[in-house]
Amino acid sequence: MKEKIVSIMKLIFGIGVTVCLLVGGITFFGYLAAIIIGGDAAATICTFIYKTLYPILVYISTAMILLGTLKMYICGETEFSPRKKGEKSEAEA
Repeated sequence: MKEKIVSIMKLIFGIGVTVCLLVGGITFFGYLAAIIIGGDAAATICTFIYKTLYPILVYISTAMILLGTLKMYICGETEFSPRKKGEKSEAEA
């Protein structure tokens, strides 16, 4: 059961990170287009990106960080510990 939950979490995490990267790319190219176009159209594009895309990006990335961290703790991964790989803690020894 645990393996199935972890695999579903990995799938959702992967899709979420991909969406975050795509939205980040859209914002980059949107700002690049705004620089090239200039004027009032550029201001409109920048306002749309700032008020519409950024909040979506923040919510999705926050949820993916939470999901990824939760998956790590369910799997027993210890990437946030200061120990080197392969080194055992005092509790494990």
